[in-house]
Amino acid sequence: MMIRADDSSVRRQAERLGLPLADAVLRALRQGFAEKGVVPTILAICPNSEAVVKASMLAARQAEAPLFFAATLNQVDLDGGYTGWTQQQFVSLVRDEAQKASYEGPIVVGLDHGGPWLKDVQAREQWPLEQAMQGVKDSLAACLDAGYDLLHVDPTVDRTLRKDQPMPIKLVIERTLELIQFAEAHRLEKGLPRVSYEVGTEEVHGGLADASVFRRFLDGLKNGLAPPAPEGVWPCFVVGKVGTDLHTAEFDPEVAGKLAEVAARYGSAIKGHYTDSVSNPEAYPKAGMGGANVGPEFTEAEYEGLEELVAREKELAAAGKVAETSGMMEALREAVVASARWEKWRRPEEERRPFDQLSPERQGWLVRTGCRYIWAQPPVVAARKKLYANLEAAGAGGEAAVVQSIADVMRKYFRAFRLEGTLRRIEEAVGKL
Repeated sequence: MMIRADDSSVRRQAERLGLPLADAVLRALRQGFAEKGVVPTILAICPNSEAVVKASMLAARQAEAPLFFAATLNQVDLDGGYTGWTQQQFVSLVRDEAQKASYEGPIVVGLDHGGPWLKDVQAREQWPLEQAMQGVKDSLAACLDAGYDLLHVDPTVDRTLRKDQPMPIKLVIERTLELIQFAEAHRLEKGLPRVSYEVGTEEVHGGLADASVFRRFLDGLKNGLAPPAPEGVWPCFVVGKVGTDLHTAEFDPEVAGKLAEVAARYGSAIKGHYTDSVSNPEAYPKAGMGGANVGPEFTEAEYEGLEELVAREKELAAAGKVAETSGMMEALREAVVASARWEKWRRPEEERRPFDQLSPERQGWLVRTGCRYIWAQPPVVAARKKLYANLEAAGAGGEAAVVQSIADVMRKYFRAFRLEGTLRRIEEAVGKL
């Protein structure tokens, strides 16, 4: 049974207007802040742990801002992903945590990177094209059935091609249309509400690295989504290559501004990925960015919050106030190494070297970064539970401190993206759409 993540006044008004929630929020921001010349940038949070979900509610409530989630199929899917949540369970969790936190704003639950071979198991097991596309379609259907509001359709990887062979933009267009048309057919057959779409990728292999190819991509979509396609289906977000990637944290406002102008002509907004730890987040609204995804940075904040608690636990143990320590940091390290997920970040000079032969700095980075994949592992869950119990028994706090440390990082983005205090204006503007 489909549920919605919230019962906000913004969602109710959007439904009366026949608008998907994400589209309604974006339009309301444009309308509500147009006279100021700078429209706030949406923060989309990658929900890689329960602590991150809880922190997002706290941060959004404190900031009085709308809340967007961008969940990958590695995180949340029919098989439970690495969080252990199916789409249905994720939406239910979000709704429950919003109620517990007394957050009453709009919550957009979105899919991130819905495309063939972008789910690790598909790449690892080398699924053929037809099977990979069907797997994505099954996941899209599950997202719609669960009550997702936004679908990122991203068929920009093709493992049937040579590694050095760029994917033709014509093929990106064809597969994007195929997946959107499938999603719309499923939605209409089930009588489900309209949803928003996000397309494209920031990766060079997607072919959207310059404005001319960017326009070709959007023109191809425009032609393919013309009647007899379902009325009103058009991506509210297009992902653009704006300078940031896994190893670069410098946003390029000049490139972003040009792409934002192009996208605006087609009725879309630019969204940036790899926004984690970006050095100039305040430049996003000024450049006209519609949205930005952040995820791994919250994992680092969660790790550091736990690290602080472990240091406190050791102090209490030395004072005789804790009988047996949790082994939290050891559990995290062992789980990350055993998962082998860290392997994908190997540098060329690290090939065939065991984890414990890497430099201490690299080991630390790999554990902090790889933690997002193993938060739900039973040994890690057990160690965390013991850590919290030890601290709370000694009157030293526990989970709340970790959640707050993540929320503090989120507040940095709500502030830099000019989202603080926008809820009331969004509510007023949606009523005038």
